[in-house]
Amino acid sequence: MKMLKISLGLVAFIAVCALFLPFVLPWDYATIDWDGVSLKIFSSEALQRGHYWGSDDIGRDRLARTLVGTHITMSVALAAASVAMVIGISWGVIAGWVGGRTDDVMMRIVDALYALPFMFIVIVLMVVFGRSIFLVFLGIGAVEWLTMARVVRGEVKAIKSRSFILAAKASGASSLSIILRHILPNIMGVAIAYLMLTVPQVVMVESFLSFLGLGVQEPLTSLGILVNEGAAQMEIDPAALLLPGGVLVILIIALTIAGERLRDRINAGQSLQGQDSLGDRGI
Repeated sequence: MKMLKISLGLVAFIAVCALFLPFVLPWDYATIDWDGVSLKIFSSEALQRGHYWGSDDIGRDRLARTLVGTHITMSVALAAASVAMVIGISWGVIAGWVGGRTDDVMMRIVDALYALPFMFIVIVLMVVFGRSIFLVFLGIGAVEWLTMARVVRGEVKAIKSRSFILAAKASGASSLSIILRHILPNIMGVAIAYLMLTVPQVVMVESFLSFLGLGVQEPLTSLGILVNEGAAQMEIDPAALLLPGGVLVILIIALTIAGERLRDRINAGQSLQGQDSLGDRGI
C-alpha cells in the first residue's frame, strides 16, 4: 500500500510539474536564446539568463524542453494505453461471453499477432500513415491491446457462470444489458490495473520511436527526442542526457510499481471473495 501511494504520488508530481511549470518559466521550449548557447546546468551565466537547467546547443531552455517532452510523452502514452484498453476490453468481452468457436478464432488471431514483431508493426504504421501525434498513439495503441484482451477474456469467462449472471439471464435480460450492467463493472478494476501496466510499456515504445525520429516532430519534443539529443552531447555536457533520461527512468519505474501493486491488491481481493463464496456454500 505504501509503495502504491509513493509511486502514484511521484507520477502525479511529475505530471503536475510537466503541465503547469512551463507557464512560469522565463523561457519556453521553442524560443532560442542566441546569447545563451550550450549553458551548463546551474552555472552562473545560466542562472542569470533564467536557464536553470542550462540550454542546448542552439540556445533553447533545457528545463522547459524536458517538461514539455515529459508532457508529450505522458499524453501520448495515456492516449495509446486508452486506445489499447478500449480495443482489448471489447475483444476480450466478446470472446469470453460468446465462447465456443468464436472464442477460439478470436484468440488464435491474438496468438498470431503476438508472434509478429511488435516494433516492426509500429514503425510500418508510422512510415505509411505519417508521424503526427495522433497517429503515434493510434499506432501504438492498436498493437498494445493483446494482453488486455487475454486478461479480460479470462475474467469474463469466470464471471459469466456466477449466480447473479445466471439470474439475469433467467429474468430475460439481453446479452448487451448483462454486459453493460454486470460484466463491465466487475472487470473494470482488473482492466484499470493492466492499463497502469500498459502505460510504462507505451512510454518506452514512444520514447524509442522518438529516439529513432519516428515520433513527434519539431518544434514539439518528447523524452525520447531529448535522450537522442543528449546522447550526441554526452561527452561535452552529461546533463543533456542524464536529466531527460533520469525523468524517463523514474517515470517508467513509478508507473510499473504502481501498476503491479494495484494488480496485486485486486487479485488479493478477488481471492478473498472466492473464499467467502465457497464458505457460503459450505465447502
